[in-house]
Amino acid sequence: MIIGLGSDIIDIRRIARTIDRFGDRFLSRVYTDTERQKSERRRNRIESYAKRYAAKEACSKALGTGFRKGVFWRDMGVVNLPGGRPTIALTGGAARRLAELTPAGFKARIDVTLTDEPPTAQAIVVISLVPQDAPE
Repeated sequence: MIIGLGSDIIDIRRIARTIDRFGDRFLSRVYTDTERQKSERRRNRIESYAKRYAAKEACSKALGTGFRKGVFWRDMGVVNLPGGRPTIALTGGAARRLAELTPAGFKARIDVTLTDEPPTAQAIVVISLVPQDAPE
């Protein structure tokens, strides 16, 4: 059962300008260490940052809070599962919000799709419930 859906499209040039202007201050405020390490290894690092930014926006929408009620940028980190599928690891206020949405006997699954076609990047996040004993 789907309990949250969020989508976001961002202009990659906006992220490039923000990184040029604020540099590490912006990067450390918005991205987790894991996201920064992964993006910095990419040939198209700005596109990588833009997709992750869009994923955080989409996830905050799927949680139904936006960036309020204790949900902050670094509470959501785009990570890849062992098979390579992207998902979002939640901490802090985002994890608390997801726990509020998840009834007993269920666990949440966060599916993410990321894409870019310069000058835009897009992310879609779907949060669904699966029975607690369902295989990964």
